[in-house]
Amino acid sequence: MDLRHIFNLKKTAVTLISAVFLSLLTINVSAQQQADADSISAAKVEHGQEGEKEESISETILHHIADSHEWHFWGHGEHKVSLPLPVILWTNNGLVSFLYNKHDKDEHAKTVFEENGQKFVNFHGKFFYASQAPNSHGEYIELDKTNEIVNAKPLDISITKNVLSLLVSVVILLVVFISIAKAYKTREGKAPKGLQSLLEPIILFVRDDIAKPQLGYRYAGFMPYLLTVFFFVWLNNLMGLVPFFPGGANVTGNIAVTMMLAICTFVLTTVNGNKNYWGHIFTPHVPWWLYPLMIQVEIIGVFVKPIALMIRLFANITAGHILILSLISLIFILKSVFVAGVAVPFVIFISVIELVVGFIQAFIFTVLSALFIGMAVEEHAEH
Repeated sequence: MDLRHIFNLKKTAVTLISAVFLSLLTINVSAQQQADADSISAAKVEHGQEGEKEESISETILHHIADSHEWHFWGHGEHKVSLPLPVILWTNNGLVSFLYNKHDKDEHAKTVFEENGQKFVNFHGKFFYASQAPNSHGEYIELDKTNEIVNAKPLDISITKNVLSLLVSVVILLVVFISIAKAYKTREGKAPKGLQSLLEPIILFVRDDIAKPQLGYRYAGFMPYLLTVFFFVWLNNLMGLVPFFPGGANVTGNIAVTMMLAICTFVLTTVNGNKNYWGHIFTPHVPWWLYPLMIQVEIIGVFVKPIALMIRLFANITAGHILILSLISLIFILKSVFVAGVAVPFVIFISVIELVVGFIQAFIFTVLSALFIGMAVEEHAEH
């Protein structure tokens, strides 16, 4: 099968992959801001339920699907075995960096540490400027009347667990697809072999069952993006199910990542929209007296589409992880080893289902992206 017309766009494909990589790398700040809500909630629990030493099951589950400054392998406390990741903070005195295990002994803001002449505290993996004196709980943070942290914090641009997993997936994609592109160039007219033969059926699937039906004869120009987003989502979905390094990160279950992917589709749709597409939005085919209502509805629809893409992927992947962890938690909630006889087979079954769901979610995200782009580029005669 001759796919050179796709992979002759190698430079474009690599550029697009690199652009997605660089764009997604910048979402670390957004991901950290999203995780701040978890830290604040933890603060409320600590101060609202003083003396409670055991985490609730829900907090444990949320902790496992959240981002982190380390890759935890096993153990707890002094017996913990993990891969510390670099913490990079942009502070009032410039850039500060250190490995997380340097200041991970206390995550309750009760120990002040100094870096670059500035004092910080670690509160549930988030770094704040330390208060001058501890509060009534011995923590060097200040809380307002609603128990929210008011301490200033540096800009966190760290290489977290999700970011590292994202980088690994990008490297894998670049290596695989650059090698496949070279194979199509050097083995012109020959039967595919190796990675080329392994992935060609999936590439054909994306082309024949996703791109062509939605984009028609214009499909070739959008194939680099559709292949990139399909394999990026699929690969990260699968890596999220692997319980050991470099898997286990919840990349596609991070709404900042799915938001960035949805923005890529939104930008492509908006930039490639033709006059027929914009005409449907600003001059819809309805009686003139409905224009004030329908134009608003159409404009809202332009933004609802990428929002739906973002939430669908985030919710489905996160729900799968939570379901598996919840089934495992039943063993500890009911405190019965016999429950394991039921919970463990269910976990194995759901894990197998998640393998299928990982592919389905990649397919849905890609086909909807192709659909939205196709709606933007189609001509009036193609309706």
